[in-house]
Amino acid sequence: MSTARTTFPIQREPELLGQTVVVIGGSAGIGLETARRARAEGAKLILTGRNPERLQRAASELGALSTATFDATDPVPLERFFRDLPAIDQVMVTAGRPYYGRLADMDFAQARRALDGHFLLMLQVARNAAHKVRPGGTLLFMGGTGARRPGIGLGIASTVTAALPALTANLALELAPVRVNLIAPGFVDTPLSASLLGDELENRRNQLRATLPIRRVVGPADVAALAVHIMTNTALTGATYDVDGGQQLVAAS
Repeated sequence: MSTARTTFPIQREPELLGQTVVVIGGSAGIGLETARRARAEGAKLILTGRNPERLQRAASELGALSTATFDATDPVPLERFFRDLPAIDQVMVTAGRPYYGRLADMDFAQARRALDGHFLLMLQVARNAAHKVRPGGTLLFMGGTGARRPGIGLGIASTVTAALPALTANLALELAPVRVNLIAPGFVDTPLSASLLGDELENRRNQLRATLPIRRVVGPADVAALAVHIMTNTALTGATYDVDGGQQLVAAS
């Protein structure tokens, strides 16, 4: 005798309902995808970016509360932006890009901008946002896993990779009860990756599909899913969360 099993759909409220989420670098790539997912979970959005046309398209798609166009690595407009904000619940920062170069060929101005775009940006956002974020909310920054192995041309990227988790942990203690967390992706298939790799993009995708344990390329939606989970799980602070499809587990090539 068999017994029929009745299943019921799980119903829940959106996890960010009524919260205001700020995404710095929210007009493309990981930032835009995180904004989409946060909006689907009921969040109100404030988006920033450097490109006004792209930012406006993102804002129109997502019904953002407001936008601000500025370079996040410039401390003056960054401070002004946070000063004029109302109380908010979450901040995600995706601005900044990696810098690769051998010591002999290194452009020190670009290297300095890369360091500023990670270390100093993180400190500036933390100082300016700390009194705007409601207790239990998180400041969420981006690091990486790709430069954890030493390599020629990875001096700056490796330094950033190693330093940001320590800074995250210290800020989590200093800013509590506001939470501070770091996401560390490997390769993510974004417009930034396309601009960095150019004609080699498809070769890189194929290589990752063949070698990663997950047998596919990590995309912005994978990182966005982790980001929203960190926003909603108020037990998470001071930690680094890898999302690289197992890239660290396979031999470097």
